[in-house]
Amino acid sequence: MSAKRPARGVRGGNRGPATSEPLLLLAMAFFLCLSFPTPGAVATGSVSGVISDHRGPLPGATVLVQGSSQGVISDAAGRFTLSGLAPGRTITISAWKDGYCNGLARNITPTATGLHLQLVPYQSKDNFQYEWLPPEGRGGCGNCHPALTKMSLKDSHLKAARNPRFLTMYAGTDTEGNRSLETRYSPPSRFWTNWLQPQRPAPGIPYYGPGYLLDFPGTPGNCAACHVPGVSTPGDGDPRKAKDANRYGVHCDFCHKIGAVNLHPLTKMPHVGAPGVRSLEIRRPFENDSERTQIFFGTFADVNAPANDAYLPLLKESHFCAPCHFGVFWDTVVYNSYGEWLQSPYSDPKAGQAKTCQECHMPSPTIYRGKKLTNVAPGKEGIERDPAALHNHNMTVDAEILRNSLTMHASATIQDGKVTVAVTLVNDKTGHHIPTDSPLRHLILLVEAKDVRGRKLKQVGGPKLPAWCGTGKATKGHYAGLPGKAYAKLLKEKWTEVFPSGAYWNHTELVSDNRLATFATDASIYAFAPPAGGGKTAITVSLLYRRTFINLLEQKKWHAPDIIMARRQFLF
Repeated sequence: MSAKRPARGVRGGNRGPATSEPLLLLAMAFFLCLSFPTPGAVATGSVSGVISDHRGPLPGATVLVQGSSQGVISDAAGRFTLSGLAPGRTITISAWKDGYCNGLARNITPTATGLHLQLVPYQSKDNFQYEWLPPEGRGGCGNCHPALTKMSLKDSHLKAARNPRFLTMYAGTDTEGNRSLETRYSPPSRFWTNWLQPQRPAPGIPYYGPGYLLDFPGTPGNCAACHVPGVSTPGDGDPRKAKDANRYGVHCDFCHKIGAVNLHPLTKMPHVGAPGVRSLEIRRPFENDSERTQIFFGTFADVNAPANDAYLPLLKESHFCAPCHFGVFWDTVVYNSYGEWLQSPYSDPKAGQAKTCQECHMPSPTIYRGKKLTNVAPGKEGIERDPAALHNHNMTVDAEILRNSLTMHASATIQDGKVTVAVTLVNDKTGHHIPTDSPLRHLILLVEAKDVRGRKLKQVGGPKLPAWCGTGKATKGHYAGLPGKAYAKLLKEKWTEVFPSGAYWNHTELVSDNRLATFATDASIYAFAPPAGGGKTAITVSLLYRRTFINLLEQKKWHAPDIIMARRQFLF
């Protein structure tokens, strides 16, 4: 190896001796053969060279023709040869190895030899003083990635620090700023001498719902570890103080600087007590590092920007999502969509139906403004790619995703003089429970039976919706006592016995969990008296997704309308 450091591009070439005159006719004939190839002719060009790092030849590096799947692995001496290339057609060569930034050599014309690419390892430490790049504005991600950034801005991850439901639950206020009184505590009982026991909110005093800061004033908690992971490390900051890029919550620059995820070696789950950023290894660059001025991890092994970008297969693997989708509070597992996936057939390649979180929540191709996206950085050294390689960056649980998450079968008949409605729900499309994560979320199966004048038929059989579905007017979303069934993970606070509780930062216990696990089926049957005097019957079966318990929604003054996941109507 030469003592002089090679450039991150071409060194050497394919220049040979000048063509002698006796060979001129032969060369012309050869040129004509290239210009007018015969049917079935194959490309015969090649590119060869060496991949190295600062210590010398680098074996095991992936060498690709950018924009294609054509590639090889460098041998023990760092050497490679790419064959079957079209002679005379300029290409870009990309090289990558785990732990290194990608390298590029542009404007290479086969046949070429002596190519030398030197890869630079990305940093192994994190710079806590780094200023995150914002998604929008000057210096923001949208300047190079306009389409993906605009899609991301619609996603809940980039709204995590400004979500009014999160902020009001954290502060103990409603959306108008009214704040509940701080939690009162009674002396320890003879059974629990080491604990002050929280009391229920005082009756007769205005109450605007629970809040973390009401129960634990003066302590920021670890909510920011998932909702605003860039605020600080290990994520104990006050999410209300997020500024600049962190105002977006889980923003682009943060996700693309995750270099590793730390999981328990036996359970393959995040360590209890290490939520969010606490289970992540972040790689923010240092200002005084001239060789590694920036780092972005991505899913292209042939990225566009050498010394800035690094291919990281982790971004396509489900455990990338694990730290923020598993959470234990005290001794109760509250969030567990990653664990649910891990226990499902979707995580087992041998089951024949394995799918990662990203395959469902970041599907490809990406449709932007009605067309398939083919270039993530147009005009910024981006290249045209197979649309299947570009992943949607709007991962939000919206109506479309919900409607495609399960299958509802419904039928209505007359049996034994009664109107009978049968409903079956099947979680046949989702690799975790439905609903999942926040225990505030639940499904409401509502069955309505009316006569031709719109009068409700009397229910004579089947389940009814519980009190926590709302005891007010049905026109305002209060469905308690109506025909139907609710699906939820229900927690109760141990000391105050508040039920169902959304304040899962307190000591809670699991009361019930009838959510639909992967490939689970739930069937229910409802019976109604026929219309008085005969006539037709109108049946409506609706499956609703509700983000929170209705009493909490009204206390906080949240705007979170129900989402219709499925609906069937019958008239007979």
